[in-house]
Amino acid sequence: MQLAGELRRALDGLCAVGAPEVRENGEWLAGLEGVHYEVSAQGEAALLHLWSAQQSLVRRVLRVAEESRERVVLEVSRLGYSRHAQLEFVAGGAPRETRRVEREQFSTRLRRILTDHFPDETVESLAASADLHHSISGSYTRGLVRRGSEAYAVLAASPNEDSATIDGILTFGLIWLQHTRDRARRYSVHGLRLFLPHRSSSITAHRMGALASPQEVELYEYERPYWRVRRIARSNAGNLATRLVPRREIEQAIAAAMPLAERIRRLAPEAIRVGVAPATQEVTLRFRGLEFARWRLGAMWYGLGDRQDPLTPGKWATLEALVRQLEAHRHPLATDTKHRFYRAQPERWLETMVAADPARIDPRLDPRHIYTQVPAFSSGDRGIIDLLGVTRDGRLAILELKASEDIQLAMQAVDYWLRVRFHHEQDDFRRYGYFPEVPLNAKPPLLFLVAPGFRFHPSIDIVLRYLSPEIEIARIALAENWRRGLRVVFRQ
Repeated sequence: MQLAGELRRALDGLCAVGAPEVRENGEWLAGLEGVHYEVSAQGEAALLHLWSAQQSLVRRVLRVAEESRERVVLEVSRLGYSRHAQLEFVAGGAPRETRRVEREQFSTRLRRILTDHFPDETVESLAASADLHHSISGSYTRGLVRRGSEAYAVLAASPNEDSATIDGILTFGLIWLQHTRDRARRYSVHGLRLFLPHRSSSITAHRMGALASPQEVELYEYERPYWRVRRIARSNAGNLATRLVPRREIEQAIAAAMPLAERIRRLAPEAIRVGVAPATQEVTLRFRGLEFARWRLGAMWYGLGDRQDPLTPGKWATLEALVRQLEAHRHPLATDTKHRFYRAQPERWLETMVAADPARIDPRLDPRHIYTQVPAFSSGDRGIIDLLGVTRDGRLAILELKASEDIQLAMQAVDYWLRVRFHHEQDDFRRYGYFPEVPLNAKPPLLFLVAPGFRFHPSIDIVLRYLSPEIEIARIALAENWRRGLRVVFRQ
């Protein structure tokens, strides 16, 4: 009786300011919006009945773990579960961002999908909140399903997520899989199940081709409005249609712009590089990686960012002044390292330095044959390889560069490795004009991950351990002051 009275007073006080939000083990119970409740005594415990127009819930309350004006937390038991759960009531009135609400509503839907599609398994947990300590994103719903002593980790993306979130699911899935395996005591986690919206799994299926044990990962798509689920066959992994842009197309675009582009380049020949914008015939001029001019539709435009003006004879002095500003502020020895010119586009700056002297990264790399920003496209996707080179004995090498921490570094690099291997097996590099007069080695490409030493994400080791041993990966850590010169602090 005492616990029932304490619980009733706590909930009455919280609900006096509005209908609370209800969560169980961190999961928002979307169906309990506008919740009603009833409390009754059950020995030393209390029985709590919650209901709304969409859902009802009964829990045996063991104690009130926390009580305040904004929050009431209960320790509860659930029928059929040996482990106690946490039921949380949060004061109403606080607005929730739309994306979070969508994710939490999808979490409820995912529970039904799992229950319907795997009727012999029990949903042990589902959560849509981030776990930053273990590098687990809140952009996905994660959980665990179990049958006896066997379990599967689950990760799913809601239908409203952007393409970057959807394509990034395999990285976070492997991290979640390892986390569940590390915590498992009374069961073994056999693998990972990924759930993506209809017609959005091609990139993930492609990347699964790089796994050492692809059978550990099951890929599913769901389709609204009836939420039908189908498994994507492993035979689809690696079947991403990809095409390489012929080198002659890039060279023709540069040739058209070269008379004026070369005149501009002479303003700072050590710093300005000419290239082609991926997926276009537009020629770019970059000052240590930062674009400041572009040739398009037969005319040169100049300026930084989206604001560009046509370069006319009367504007030449303005262009020269811009180059002088870049030389002053985007210089390895610049004193103002917080200036926007110095900080902008760091990866493109790093790219120009590595392309100029790739042997600093690895002495096997041939400095005479290296290509920047190589486009390898597929339907609806633009894969851009940072640097593509070749060793002195003819083995292809992919260099993926990051100037800041990026949890997707390894998986993006592996994506490019799969594309380069495919085109190499098809002899596309020779046919499309890359590496002329270089007899290419038949071995699979090498893969170099290059970043400042403290900019490798801590979770990269988890992802790497799941990759195929066929992918030879070298992790190259640079000194933090890399702008002043490339210095490798360790190779792994």
